[in-house]
Amino acid sequence: MPNLKSAKKRLRQSLERRSRNRAAKSRLKTAIKKLRDTVAAKNFEDAKVQFADLCKLLDQTASKKIIHVNKAARTKSRINAMLKKAASAA
Repeated sequence: MPNLKSAKKRLRQSLERRSRNRAAKSRLKTAIKKLRDTVAAKNFEDAKVQFADLCKLLDQTASKKIIHVNKAARTKSRINAMLKKAASAA
């Protein structure tokens, strides 16, 4: 446990940031799972809308440095490839 006043403050701040970051990552994972379920159900119109929302969410979390910028780009690329592959197969 911290003893100094500044160390106590840093602990408080890090706990707040941790909960905020975990919530943002959870929101991302949920959005990805919903999109995958929508694609599996072959509902491509909804999937396109969800993909646009997911891209925005990925960019926002990357800009806040919750996830790395390259991870956001890689995820968008893979999801887009999955969408195109599923749409062409259907």
